[in-house]
Amino acid sequence: MIQFPTNRRSFHVVVAMLVLTSVVRTEQTNGLQRVVEAEVARMPARVGLYAKHLPSGETVAVRPDEIFSSQSTRKVPIMVMAFQAAEQGRLNLTEPVRVQRSDFRNGTGVLQYHEPGMTVTMRDLITEMIITSDNTATNLVIAKLGGPARVNQWLADQKYVTRTKWGSLEGQRKTFSLLGPPLDNLTDEEVTALEYLRTGNSMFDLYADVFAGPRRALVEAVTKNAASIAESIRVRDPDDEDYWTGRTTPREMGVFLEAIERGASVSPKRSKEMKDILLRQQLGVRRIPHYLTVPVAHKTGDGPTTANDVGIVDARSGPIVISLFAVAISGPYGETEDQIGRIARLIVEHFDGAAGKRPPQKLP
Repeated sequence: MIQFPTNRRSFHVVVAMLVLTSVVRTEQTNGLQRVVEAEVARMPARVGLYAKHLPSGETVAVRPDEIFSSQSTRKVPIMVMAFQAAEQGRLNLTEPVRVQRSDFRNGTGVLQYHEPGMTVTMRDLITEMIITSDNTATNLVIAKLGGPARVNQWLADQKYVTRTKWGSLEGQRKTFSLLGPPLDNLTDEEVTALEYLRTGNSMFDLYADVFAGPRRALVEAVTKNAASIAESIRVRDPDDEDYWTGRTTPREMGVFLEAIERGASVSPKRSKEMKDILLRQQLGVRRIPHYLTVPVAHKTGDGPTTANDVGIVDARSGPIVISLFAVAISGPYGETEDQIGRIARLIVEHFDGAAGKRPPQKLP
């Protein structure tokens, strides 16, 4: 706490120093804003960014409140909801869950490559949902929470615009249905199996019994139309929400991460467990963590022309939340990932470099 002197001259000196400090800090932040905007302008994508240095409260942002395709970053609020349910006694994180073939979902994740009938815990499912972005695990967690409608109601009740679907399943079903009969009325299991077939994944062999008899026509239809399906995906409008797995804004995802860091959404113990899971992330090494030498607790979100990453950087000057979305990528994908890493480094170096110029502050 600042003790103001009673001497009038000294009082004015202190006020002047405080004003000068505020001006310098504002100029520093504005300088970072200009540098970040210039870096974003060089990216061959529509980019949204929200970053906040939690000890000082200073932020830098580009399109922070625009709606973006969340891809798998949507799994962060799903994790938060699950841990809230656990804290309230409505979800048992040690409950065993049997994973059947009908639960398998293609795309990212490892559970789909294990024998059907394996048993894991809810905590295992949440962990895989984050660190390998496991789509099978994600669907099982969402189902346990009451389905997408219940998750979205929880988000709406808190005035968030973030929303989730089951995942890529809805978009895949629509893609197949565009070809008309017999692909316009598929079960979830058939959609998953046919997507394995379309992408040349040998996992399709696991579903031989599903396509016996008349259902064999589904296999023939996908094989015959494989080229047209691939072309429809290639020319798809990246802003068509029918094919998104979820929606969010850079700021909202930053708010979820800040709540995890501050222990605001659940107890500090549960919050630490969530952050520890994020710290075990196996994906996105070329994004936020790429050029950093400090721990990063983060979650990626991927698509053919989407590269997202959101996380908490344990910077030397204190935690920094960074939420960056890059959609409609028109250039090399890997280079876009590297640019995300360079922007993260600029932000971290700015605050760590300025740390010695301001007194240290504790998080509230």
